[in-house]
Amino acid sequence: MISRQGPLRFDQFVELVLYGPGGFYTSGGGAGRRRDFLTSPEVGPLFGSVVARALDAEWRRLGRPDPFVVVEAGAGRGALAQSVIGAGPACAGALRYVCVERSPALREGAVRLLHAEPAAMLFGPVVDADDELGILPDQGPLVAVVEELPSTVGAHAVVANELLDNLPFRLLCRQDDRWWEVFVGFDPGEGRLTELPVEAAPDAAAEAGRLAPEASTGARIPLQRAAVEWLRRALGLVVGGRVVAVDYVDTTAGLAARPWREWVRTYRSQGRGGSPLDDPGSQDLTCEVAVDQLAAGARPPDADRSQLDWLRHHGIDELVAAARSTWAERARLGDLVALAARSRVGEADALCDPDGLGAFRVLEWEVDR
Repeated sequence: MISRQGPLRFDQFVELVLYGPGGFYTSGGGAGRRRDFLTSPEVGPLFGSVVARALDAEWRRLGRPDPFVVVEAGAGRGALAQSVIGAGPACAGALRYVCVERSPALREGAVRLLHAEPAAMLFGPVVDADDELGILPDQGPLVAVVEELPSTVGAHAVVANELLDNLPFRLLCRQDDRWWEVFVGFDPGEGRLTELPVEAAPDAAAEAGRLAPEASTGARIPLQRAAVEWLRRALGLVVGGRVVAVDYVDTTAGLAARPWREWVRTYRSQGRGGSPLDDPGSQDLTCEVAVDQLAAGARPPDADRSQLDWLRHHGIDELVAAARSTWAERARLGDLVALAARSRVGEADALCDPDGLGAFRVLEWEVDR
């Protein structure tokens, strides 16, 4: 496409290689033990069990609404939803779980895995009382799988695990005391894609100057306007509750001080991929989230803590202690209950690793209307 139609701005390139025809997610790439990379929900069901406890806490805080609407953005094949529902949360009877996934292949997989209802049936049967239609209570859990973040359904929680790092971002570089923007072009002589720096537009240059005023020559930063817009929409969707985003984050100034290939990453086949320009569509392409851009473009998070601390706050230690006790009692039997308990202990080690998944940040925004 680039060889025929000309250079693309870097965010347009990211959109194309992830979600365009033949793109990574369009073609069914994604998370899983036998796939391209591993996320917390794919480690095992323990992460979803802790999320279920967090949702129960929010449900109780809000006065036990029925229906209780949870929207998961970037739901993939539905692993987190499956684990949350499988944990049997107290809010299950009220739960309406909406999985949002752009990839048709992953969406189809989620529908099968979760036995999803058509979106129009998400709220279940209704009752006609005194000429007013009402939703029958205790009909959940019901699940729907949709392509886009809904605009008409009021949610109590919006959850996004490793979504913001996957949204398209612009890429700027500092050279000759000016900001330049990276475009992607095609070099016919070399037969490959190549970077084309173009002097940044005044608004982009001004924004970069505000975000990273001390950036040195050669420094690069992302402009993550798509992530900011997503957060604005998510906050607008919540009628009372919270938005929760789990990701690896830094500040724009922090990113500017690091080599850019540390924070722009590619993944495939359970390992790091090559250059972002290599083999378009064959690898995932991510960017660490600049939390200061979210704060400036939408609003600062009300809570920002490590995944390790967030999991402990919502009772992972209690779940693991119960698993250790079960394993001690049933190890000699070697049955499925014993094996599941042993697996849960191993999952906790991975989820809480301070040098791995445990170092991810959990950002929370409360919304009270």
